[in-house]
Order: sequence, then structure tokens, then C-alpha cells
Amino acid sequence: MNLRRDVFQAIADPTRRAILLLVASQAMTAGAIASNFDTARPTVSKHLQILTECELLGQKQNGREIYYHLNAKNMKEVANFIEPFRKMWDDRYNKLEEVMKKYKPKK
Repeated sequence: MNLRRDVFQAIADPTRRAILLLVASQAMTAGAIASNFDTARPTVSKHLQILTECELLGQKQNGREIYYHLNAKNMKEVANFIEPFRKMWDDRYNKLEEVMKKYKPKK
């Protein structure tokens, strides 16, 4: 059975989020990624497969090595979903800051 996953299912797992953070700054091989975790390499490979299926990671072959890199374009879907929540919390913190500025503690 072939399940169709979306980006939100992919980032639901903390290991997959950690993998995304690892490859955000530079492309890495599966072995280099796996060396950062205390799990079996096949487990990390499964996480890489899921992230690749959801197109959050891209692959580029260089000789015999396959390098995984962040597909920032598809991370935009996550950012777009989170943006209204970020704005809501910014507004709430700004209101709290205004209230706190008016508050004068008793001496």
C-alpha cells in the first residue's frame, strides 16, 4: 500500500525535523546525516525517504554519493500555514507589552 504523505505528516516526527535542520545549511549524504542520530541507518533512510516523497528534501548525485538538500520552496507551505499564528502571537505579545508599560509596581 502506497501512502501519499504531505509536508505536515513529514514534519510531525522530531527526527525528521532534526534532519531538516541538519541539511538546511549544507547538503549531506545519508551516512553523514545518520551519524548524528542514535538510531539504525535503515531508520534514518526511511525518514529520508519520507522527506523526499514530500519533496521537503531534494537529492543530487555526485559520483557514487547521493547528497540530500533542503527544498526551501516546499517549506513555504509550512511557513504559509504558520504565518497567521505567528501574527496572532505577535499581536498578543504587543498588547501585553502595552499593558505592562502602564503597570507601575508599588514601592
